Amino acid sequence: MGFTPNSSGDGVILQPSLVPPPSDAHKYNRGHALVWSGPVLHTGASRLSAQAALAVGAGLVTLIGDRVALAEQAAHVTAIMLRETDMSFANVDDRVTAFAIGPGAGASVRQAVLEILRRNVPVVLDADALTAFEGDPATLFGVTKPTDVMTPHIGEFRRLFPDIPTDNRAEAARRAAERAQCVVLLKGSDTWVAAPDGRTLVNRHASPWLATAGSGDILTGLICGLLAQGVTAFDAASIAAWLHGDIGERGGPGLTGDNMIGQIPLVLRGCLHDAWQHGSGSRT
Repeated sequence: MGFTPNSSGDGVILQPSLVPPPSDAHKYNRGHALVWSGPVLHTGASRLSAQAALAVGAGLVTLIGDRVALAEQAAHVTAIMLRETDMSFANVDDRVTAFAIGPGAGASVRQAVLEILRRNVPVVLDADALTAFEGDPATLFGVTKPTDVMTPHIGEFRRLFPDIPTDNRAEAARRAAERAQCVVLLKGSDTWVAAPDGRTLVNRHASPWLATAGSGDILTGLICGLLAQGVTAFDAASIAAWLHGDIGERGGPGLTGDNMIGQIPLVLRGCLHDAWQHGSGSRT
């Protein structure tokens, strides 16, 4: 699929444009996303991220982690692959096009974060992957790069950037991105996306129904799935912020992290442009 970001002249993120894959597309040229599994009894958050990455168009998605956790994951997923790994990350090769880590990962995720950030793959950092560096953010910022995206809510932001005021969220996101040298998506009713080069955009297309458990994990998966397809970090964060907001708008009352996945195809269909001018077909 081909995503094109859109924004207004005053920096507000608008509905992205989506062109279907070409008729000769297959899963291997739509990207391979890896998601770090949470430990046993804490696998739900990473599973939501993986499902969102697959739904937004990544051709392949794999949950990786320890054997016990993956046995639990196996009871819940089918199209998502499972792969055991250790801290060597030997299975992260040049076929992997994006990586997400943090949702439900637990306090011991710090080493894994540092190891994966040293690889030549775009990384989405969320939740525990950020909190693990409270009190020592410089270590994290020493390995983040412009192709990475971090997605803090205001509490996580203050743990990583305690000296940056948050009364002006646009300026806070801009300064954080410059310091961390990666894209920063500062979550909130107005979600700000900032790049290390000073670009900023804001997403105001959202809904209070998104304030539910698992919602942030879905956002992480959307960004990861877009990165896997070759969308740049700033554009992936901006597009995902709008798509996530549209899920909230469409889902409305009763929206949960679980049923957000089912909204993703409807959101993408609303972004389609010139769909009938492109061939389609099954390419496994």
